[in-house]
Amino acid sequence: MDYPLNNKKEYFEKIAPKRKKPRGVSAYYWNEITNYCDYFVQDDISVLEIGCGAGELLDGIHAKHKVGIDFSPAMIAIAKERFPGIDFHVMEAEHLQLNEKFDLIILSNLIGHLDDVQEVFKQLHKVCHSQTKIIITYYNYLWEPVLKFAEFVGLKTHTPIQNWLSLADINNLLYVSGFDVYRNTKRMIFPFSIPLLKGVLNRFLAKLPFFRFFSINIYTFAKPMSTLSPSDYSDKYSVSVIIPARNESGNIENAILRLPKLGSHTEVIFVEGNSTDYTWNEIQKIAKKYASTHDIKIIQQSGKGKADAVRKGFGMATGDILMILDADLTVPPEDLPKFYDAIASGKGDFVNGSRMVYPMDKDAMRFLNLLGNKFFSSAFTWLLEQKFKDTLCGTKVIFRKDYHRLVKNQSYFGDFDPFGDYDLIFGAYKLNHKIVEIPIRYKERTYGTTNISRFKHGLILLRMCIFAARKIKFI
Repeated sequence: MDYPLNNKKEYFEKIAPKRKKPRGVSAYYWNEITNYCDYFVQDDISVLEIGCGAGELLDGIHAKHKVGIDFSPAMIAIAKERFPGIDFHVMEAEHLQLNEKFDLIILSNLIGHLDDVQEVFKQLHKVCHSQTKIIITYYNYLWEPVLKFAEFVGLKTHTPIQNWLSLADINNLLYVSGFDVYRNTKRMIFPFSIPLLKGVLNRFLAKLPFFRFFSINIYTFAKPMSTLSPSDYSDKYSVSVIIPARNESGNIENAILRLPKLGSHTEVIFVEGNSTDYTWNEIQKIAKKYASTHDIKIIQQSGKGKADAVRKGFGMATGDILMILDADLTVPPEDLPKFYDAIASGKGDFVNGSRMVYPMDKDAMRFLNLLGNKFFSSAFTWLLEQKFKDTLCGTKVIFRKDYHRLVKNQSYFGDFDPFGDYDLIFGAYKLNHKIVEIPIRYKERTYGTTNISRFKHGLILLRMCIFAARKIKFI
C-alpha cells in the first residue's frame, strides 16, 4: 500500500489500521524504548505522552495516571479500543489544552515529525509543575542513511520527510524553551531481536565508549528551569539535619554552635551508634543545654554503620528537606545554606557535596582515600551519565517526600552499602532526579579518627558499583 508522504496527518490516518494488532518485527525496537522509559516511572506518578499513536508505550509503563494525545483521530480511536484504561485525546502538540499538570512527559520519536519543535517545547510548560521531568527519545542522526535504505528495500515503512536533529540541536531547543537538560544517553546498536546477539550488542557493547556513539536511539532528560528568587524559597521549607555520630564526643557541641538557621525551621537529629567514648553522654548533655534555643532530637541506633544511622534519623525526621552532616565536621556546617538554596530553588532534586573542587586541608584526606574517591567518581560518571566529582562526601540532601519514595526502591539495588551514600545516589537516579553537586572546603578533623576502613569498605563499595552496573547500565 502506498502512503501519502506529503501530508503527515493523512499519512498517520492511513497507517492507523495496521496498529490494531501488536507490532511484528519492529516490536523489539519499540519495546526497548518502552522498557527504558518505564525504568524511570514510579507507580505513584502521572504520565503524559505527546504523540502517543496507538498507545502501546503508555500501556507498557506502570504509573498511577496515564494520558495520551495525538493529532490523528484514527490512531486515538484504536488506542481507546485497545487500552480502555488509559485516557486518550485527539489534540495537536502545538496547542495543548489539558487542565492538569503531569509528573512525567514523554515525547517518543515525535520531534522528527514536528513543524516547529521549539513551539511544542514551549507548550509543555502548560502541563508542567516545577518538578516535572521530560523524556525525549529520537533517532541518532547518524542512522539517517541506514533508515532511508531500509525504507528503500522495504524493511521499514516509508515515512514523511523528518527533522534529523543532533543531540546538541535538541538540547539547545530545550534550553531556549526554558528547560534544563540534566542527562543525555544513547542506547541500542542492533535493532533486531536475534537471541544472544541482541543481548551482547545492546545490553553490553552499546554501553561502552566508542560503540555507544553509533547507538540508534538517543534520550534527553530535562525539567523546567527554576525561575525562583531567594525571597521565594528562603523560608519556604523546614529542614531536618541528621548527624550520625560514632566516637565524636569532642565535636557535638560545635555541631550545634556552628549550624546556621536553615529555611523556616531547623530540626537537629543526633544518631549515636556504638561509640566507645563518651559521645552518647555528650549528646544527651548538649540536647539539654540547648533545648530552649534549638529543636534537638537524639536517638541511639540499634544496628551498625552510617547507613543504618542515616535511615534511623531520616525515619524520625519531620522537616521538608533532609540533610546529612557528618559529626566529624570535616564538611563545615556553615556550608549547609548552599545545599538548602540548591534544592529549595529547584535547581536540583538531590544535592551531593563535593570535596574534590577546592584545595583541602593538608591532612583532611589520606592519599589512598583520595585515589579511591577519584576512582569511584569516574565509575559514577560512567554509570549515571553525568559528571561526578565526589561520591563519598557525607553531606547529601533530599526532600523527605522523595526519600520515602526512594525507600521503596532500596531492594532493587540491594542492602550492602555501609555508608548509605550509594543507596541515596542510586535511588535518586532511579527516581529520575536531577543530581547536582555543591563544592565544599574539606577540613581536617579537630577531634577523633576516621571510622572508615580503606580496604574493607573499598571492596564493599566496588562490589556495590558492580552490582549497580547491572541495575543501571546494563539493562
